[in-house]
Amino acid sequence: MSAGFDAVLKIGGSLSRGERLVSLCQAIGKLGARYRLLVVPGGGEYADLVRKHYRVYRLGETTAHRMALLAMEQYGYLLGDLLPGSSLVTDLAAAHQQAAPGRVAVLLPAGLFSQVDPLPHSWQVTSDSIAAWVAGEIGAARLILLKDVDGLFAARATLGEPPALIEEMTVEALASHQGGIDEYLRTVLATLNLETWVINGRQPERLAELLATGHTLGTRILPGRRP
Repeated sequence: MSAGFDAVLKIGGSLSRGERLVSLCQAIGKLGARYRLLVVPGGGEYADLVRKHYRVYRLGETTAHRMALLAMEQYGYLLGDLLPGSSLVTDLAAAHQQAAPGRVAVLLPAGLFSQVDPLPHSWQVTSDSIAAWVAGEIGAARLILLKDVDGLFAARATLGEPPALIEEMTVEALASHQGGIDEYLRTVLATLNLETWVINGRQPERLAELLATGHTLGTRILPGRRP
């Protein structure tokens, strides 16, 4: 697969619970006129229902994994409707064809992951790891995880003090970090020469700043595998 994507954007499901999702999608639609972007949907409330059924019915890991991918697809259809001029795609070849300037591709991942099976069937794997794997496969310059917080935070040094934003960290440091990202992301990033950012999707101007300058308020995760 040839290179050419400026970024893979994972739009977290938590952003669907607020009022800022429309503004974010409108901003991404405009950014698509300048950058080649591929959107990977999170799971959000759709995945929460899968987790509930997993517990209640004691579902198998593979069943839950497939259901969670379909949950991402439901969110993907929502994003496709909200993103101006976007195109829904079901494989990476179509993503390359559709992600011309002015057209943002939104990946519906269930079909793709029924053909390839690169990740464990576990709740340690969420759309964070899926987006990272996709970014590696398409040769993206950057992975941006858009969430409802400013980035990743250090543990409180003193009880009662607010946690401090981690501005930069290594992939190795993710092994001892808890919260904000899925547990398997470190394993995927360790194999990739991929700069990763965790930023607040409720502040679309930060995404625009990051794409334009390479920096913004958030957490930068250094590439795991250097060229």
